[in-house]
Amino acid sequence: MTTEAMTKLRIGPYPVDPPVVLAPMAGITNLAFRKLCREFGSPTSIYVCEMITARAVVERNEKTLHMMSFDADEHPRSMQLYGVDPDTLGEAVRIIVGEGWADHIDLNLGCPVPKVTRLGGGAALPYKRTLFRHIVRAMVRAAEPAGVPITLKFRIGIDDAHRTYLDAGRIAEAEGARAVALHARTAAQRYSGEADWTAIARLKEAVTSIPVLGNGDIFSADDAVRMMAATGCDGVVVGRGCLGRPWLFAELQAALRGEPLPAAPDLGRVGAVLYRHGALLSEHLGEDKAMRDLRKHMAWYLMGFPVGADLRRAFATVDSLARLQDLVGQLDPTAPFPKDAEGPRGRQGSPGKVALPHGWLDDPDDPAVPRAADVMHSGG
Repeated sequence: MTTEAMTKLRIGPYPVDPPVVLAPMAGITNLAFRKLCREFGSPTSIYVCEMITARAVVERNEKTLHMMSFDADEHPRSMQLYGVDPDTLGEAVRIIVGEGWADHIDLNLGCPVPKVTRLGGGAALPYKRTLFRHIVRAMVRAAEPAGVPITLKFRIGIDDAHRTYLDAGRIAEAEGARAVALHARTAAQRYSGEADWTAIARLKEAVTSIPVLGNGDIFSADDAVRMMAATGCDGVVVGRGCLGRPWLFAELQAALRGEPLPAAPDLGRVGAVLYRHGALLSEHLGEDKAMRDLRKHMAWYLMGFPVGADLRRAFATVDSLARLQDLVGQLDPTAPFPKDAEGPRGRQGSPGKVALPHGWLDDPDDPAVPRAADVMHSGG
């Protein structure tokens, strides 16, 4: 596949160049982290905010509205919704487009977390084909007047015995979605094992009139190039690979445009980026909350570097920007980026049985809306 072919992605009216999407990640892809990724990557890639619950949009929940914040120059403003009720999702989309809050809306159909799937949401939902069709139709119709594209991100299926991705892709295409993305794992796998990129290739063969994006095990720029070449997908969705490595977007841009990759950052540069992350979070959340939020990123930023246990513990309990600056100053700025830090990061865990509502697998064409599944906080 040529570099030129790799860059011809459009989602609705928006060119996506290079064809890279930052995956929505609960508790991660807030305004500050998206801005940091955009500073390294292309402004014409897409950076999706963390998951927003449709019910919370309809109820105009104050916390949710703050989570939906976008930077002044962020475009297109990309939002992911969660829901299980066609009426609620349709109304949430009408509100979002009516208020001009987003330019692109994605639907979460990939979350494997038990508290989501046991209520019929996330990765459990595509099994209910008729309900799924009604949801996509409601969202597309609500978005059409404003020209806002609806996309969907889903998994291979619930488990190997209940693979839903081909039906999900065909239904999404038929109902007017403007792109689909496949995380090439089942819900039962969660984040364990290896993603099955051959499923992305099969989805690309089944869905022919809208873009198909691939997700799963992109931890380096080379991974993205290999996925696109191996599967024929139109773009990549990057999640865990950029945790503690927002500069991955600069590497992806170079690789997908056939340009030399930028040099990997030494520990001095990583420390500067880490401080920048803290400063952006402080602007968005206030310093106290920002420092608490930043703590979970520390191990990712420092992964593989020669940093002593005492200093790592100090980073993990940082409570102010001044303290963060002091700790960054104690790092060895000349320590080179460790090659083994390019591998898997973030959640991995073990495979397991998927929690589902009672009788969920009995009838895939049952259009009934699962009860209580909308009663969730945004961000997962």
